[in-house]
Amino acid sequence: MVHHGETGRQAYDVRAQARPHSHAGAPFSASTAVPPHKEKPMPSVLPTYADVVRASETLAGVAHRTPVLTSSTADALAGARLYFKCENLQRMGAFKFRGGYNAIARLTPEQRAAGVLTFSSGNHAQAIALGARLQGVKATIIMPEDAPAAKKAATQGYGGNVVTYDRYKEDREAVARKLQEQTGATLIPPYDHADVIAGQGTAAKELIEDVGELDYLFVCLGGGGLLSGSLLAAKALSPACKVYGVEPQAGNDGQQSLRKGEVVRIPAPKSIADGALTTHLGELTFPIIQQHVEDILTVTDAQLVQTMKFYAERMKLVVEPTGCLSAAAALHQAVPLPAGARVGVIISGGNVDLAAYASLLAQ
Repeated sequence: MVHHGETGRQAYDVRAQARPHSHAGAPFSASTAVPPHKEKPMPSVLPTYADVVRASETLAGVAHRTPVLTSSTADALAGARLYFKCENLQRMGAFKFRGGYNAIARLTPEQRAAGVLTFSSGNHAQAIALGARLQGVKATIIMPEDAPAAKKAATQGYGGNVVTYDRYKEDREAVARKLQEQTGATLIPPYDHADVIAGQGTAAKELIEDVGELDYLFVCLGGGGLLSGSLLAAKALSPACKVYGVEPQAGNDGQQSLRKGEVVRIPAPKSIADGALTTHLGELTFPIIQQHVEDILTVTDAQLVQTMKFYAERMKLVVEPTGCLSAAAALHQAVPLPAGARVGVIISGGNVDLAAYASLLAQ
């Protein structure tokens, strides 16, 4: 049962059912058994498509309405018609700008005066730093020591105060809590935040508005902000669309969570997809994903490298490894696509360390 409050967000009945999911993508999956999802109480308030619409109004004239590109070579490889939403061409180089700016825009004057705080491996860090600067708010960013140098430099260039930690020995959320106590800043996490999710959903909203209804949509998956926001937009604008999340094989916490019916936490994974090295989905992102996603697939680092090369050689696009997750699943046919199917592919970002990028392309 779904009720709508004054905010436009959904309050879910704790008996909400999740439907069984397909075995699609089994060759790419760590687990092929897909048991029925467990019934589980959901958070009382989740963002809805109404919040995505409001976020699009906030972002109008601020975020780029990124282009949608096509490729006849990609269509031949996938056996379908692919539409690439190029968030690598977004401000600060990734979709994260949408959610970061939207969340800061929702702050009260008192919160704005105290500043904002976040933790991120790179793209959300840059999004908060730039979004805060544009709105006259101080930003402190907690970044792993091994985050790409280019992303650290860009975050500082946008005016963010960077604090580093060891992702394999320290808990970034604990580091954030300590700094929050010291500064009184408002924490804007990278994905588990209603206004962040709503902002991220505007990318899929624009894609469907620009190309029409889709049969399939592939979305890069880390903590689930982009996927959950995309699900809200797709289910409102293209109800029959089957939406798949795609994460690195080495960090398939989302896939495990979907199979088990509850959030599964894993050790910090290691993959070239540095933007998707999360250890668990969020309290807000998981129930949205659990209710609406068709399935969660995984791809290997080798497939990400192949996809990076495809983007560079055939589409003349610079795409970071994390941004290649969605296309890697489509181009390597993780799911059988009917001939002529209309398929959306969200490219999440293009922020690369040039030396590492050149090394990967040379493989």
